[in-house]
Amino acid sequence: MADPAIQNVDIETIIEGFEREGYVTDDALATTAFLLLKLRRPLLVEGHAGVGKTELAHVLAGYLGARLIRLQCYEGLDVHTAIYEWNYQRQLLAIKIQEGSDRSLEEKEAHIFGEPYLLARPLLQAITEKDAAPVLLIDEIDRADEEFEAFLLELLSAFQITIPEIGTIKARHIPHVILTSNRTRDLSDALKRRCLYHWVDYPDREKERRIIQKRMPGIEAALADQVVRFIQSLRQLKLTKTPGVSETLDWTAALLALGKHTLDPATIERTIGCVLKSTEDIALLKAEGIEQLLTQALAA
Repeated sequence: MADPAIQNVDIETIIEGFEREGYVTDDALATTAFLLLKLRRPLLVEGHAGVGKTELAHVLAGYLGARLIRLQCYEGLDVHTAIYEWNYQRQLLAIKIQEGSDRSLEEKEAHIFGEPYLLARPLLQAITEKDAAPVLLIDEIDRADEEFEAFLLELLSAFQITIPEIGTIKARHIPHVILTSNRTRDLSDALKRRCLYHWVDYPDREKERRIIQKRMPGIEAALADQVVRFIQSLRQLKLTKTPGVSETLDWTAALLALGKHTLDPATIERTIGCVLKSTEDIALLKAEGIEQLLTQALAA
């Protein structure tokens, strides 16, 4: 059955819809999102931290009016946390209740290993959603162990999950799957083959200015331009953690909260902790000279 939420979707409507959700996109990303929806293929999004990869899933869910289900990956993530586990307390209670009944052992086991005793975790929730296809965000998949990727292959290719005690559960509605990665390790070829791919880079000056104006519509154009120019100059330095768009927005919000209308070296020094997140990077900026870098940025 066709999903009514995507029947009339095209690239232009995706761009417009994402803009309404406050997300500035481009033709390449909108085309990838269109193919995600039309082909029902998972999408692997890679890029530097803070460039809007996770936000893409939130925006897609808002655009579709769909439920967002998120699985945050980490080292040691296993099937019980990501897919399912049994409600042991409820099973023990059921065993107590069945004591003395004339049921066979096989019947008792079949009863306590039924769906009423199953605790659905994010991946199982995504394929058993009843009302409509959800957006499933598998966030920072590169932080999970390589072994965990094997658990994902059945879901990403056949949109089903096999539970030994029950059998195979097929998706009621095929979820719209987005996986994000910061490339802390290489992902397996088997996982990549099952996905569409898109790389999200740092935005250029014009796009970053549009992002600020979209997220903070009351900002003065001059301040938005100065913030973007200075951030873009910072990204040219050899920092241990290059600021992403999220840091740009945090810093802009701080400047507005302080009532600033323009950038100056003293304000930058007092608020730079919104942008740079290590003492080494702050020391590097001071060594370069805040005033000098600001002057060069505004002249660029």
